[in-house]
Amino acid sequence: MKAFDLVIRGGTIVTPAGTMHADIGIEGERISAIGTDLHGREEIDARGLYVFPGLIDVHVHLQMPAGDIVTTDDFFTGTAAAACGGTTTIIDFIEQLPDESLRAAADARRAEADGKVAVDYSLHLTGNSSAPAFLEEIAALVREGYTSLKLYTTYTDLMVDDKDILRLLETCKSHGLLPIVHAENDAIIAYEQARLLSAGMTAPRYHPHSRPCTAEAEAVQRVLALAAVVNTPVYFVHISCAESLEAVERARAAGQTAYVEVTPQHLLLDDQVYDQPGFEGAKYCCAPPLRPRRHLDALWQGLQWGKVQTVATDHCPWDFATQRQRGRDNFTLIPNGLPSIETRAMLLYHFGVNAGRISLPRFVELCATAPALLFGLAPRKGDIAVGADADLVLWDPGREIILSAGSLHQRVDYCPYEGWKVRGAPHTVLLRGRVIVRDGKFVGAPGMGRFVPRTPFRPPFRGGMTNERAH
Repeated sequence: MKAFDLVIRGGTIVTPAGTMHADIGIEGERISAIGTDLHGREEIDARGLYVFPGLIDVHVHLQMPAGDIVTTDDFFTGTAAAACGGTTTIIDFIEQLPDESLRAAADARRAEADGKVAVDYSLHLTGNSSAPAFLEEIAALVREGYTSLKLYTTYTDLMVDDKDILRLLETCKSHGLLPIVHAENDAIIAYEQARLLSAGMTAPRYHPHSRPCTAEAEAVQRVLALAAVVNTPVYFVHISCAESLEAVERARAAGQTAYVEVTPQHLLLDDQVYDQPGFEGAKYCCAPPLRPRRHLDALWQGLQWGKVQTVATDHCPWDFATQRQRGRDNFTLIPNGLPSIETRAMLLYHFGVNAGRISLPRFVELCATAPALLFGLAPRKGDIAVGADADLVLWDPGREIILSAGSLHQRVDYCPYEGWKVRGAPHTVLLRGRVIVRDGKFVGAPGMGRFVPRTPFRPPFRGGMTNERAH
């Protein structure tokens, strides 16, 4: 009888198709067999545990500069934290300087990550120009596995206007990139910020008033209109408003293909956190901001009915004691972003699966399989299948954790969910057949991760919808 290098024995395998009790045989870095009574030179007992494909976070900001500050998690600490949360692949960003070529920016970003990452990674391109030379660089980088392009409708150094968006969408369509969009109306934000500051409203509690739902919904509708002209799919990051989801639904009903990402913070935290005493509200400043409770309910319904395709983090950690303090007298100077690269899956499992809002297969679809399909990582990533990378998460449904900045691996001095108790967490995590988390503790090393070239984008879901009344 064949002996595999490693066998994961007796677990309950979970994929979007359902659950099954089976062993997994691993040869080298790949899954070689799925069946019963498999034997390995090494074996891991997974009885009583779920076995998920390695989770994928398609939206993180590690070692990201913003002016004279840099996010607190570098490519090692951030990916080690990701691993402890069950994530085995992340996608970060290339954001080139105004006079820097896209090629130079890509090479520089790779140099920062290679040799440091503890999980596999890839990179999104950023489209902040439509100059012919820039479009040619995009086409060349697609051939090297960079197959998604971020578009911003706000932030001075990154945003592009409508005519540029049209050209960039054309380039995406021609060369097989998925356009991903940060959708907020920059003019509305600038107007509201100036109005609030001139009235002396400088505290963090005014942050959500400066980026209203109107700003997001308008930008979503505008980008959808531009995408309709070009006839290309579009993916919206960190959607936070019911009105934005409604705009996407109208576009889908008219025949467009559009995808929606949500984050844990927009599912679980509402705008009341900004009203805490003193400067505490600064811990929750992100863009788009946290919303009133009705929007959270709409996002959960989107998850339940297949209107939302992925849950990613937008992990963007800034220390409260130092970096966020620069906005003490002016909320617009507080660096935006929340940390959640380690807590994403535990939060979604506890408040989604345990609460009966989503099923186990839907959880895997949102956190692993749909991200892999959308971003050109399948069939290597996102599924438990023969030939796939042996990225696996052995999940203990009974393990209880109290979330705390002091116990998490994220390198940041606070946790937005401080003191929250969750049930269900990773026990063991494998990256390409090697254990990198054991008993919830990181046992990997810098450089164990690799850059993963991605295949050109091909729409995996009709109209952008995943399964209706998903699972």
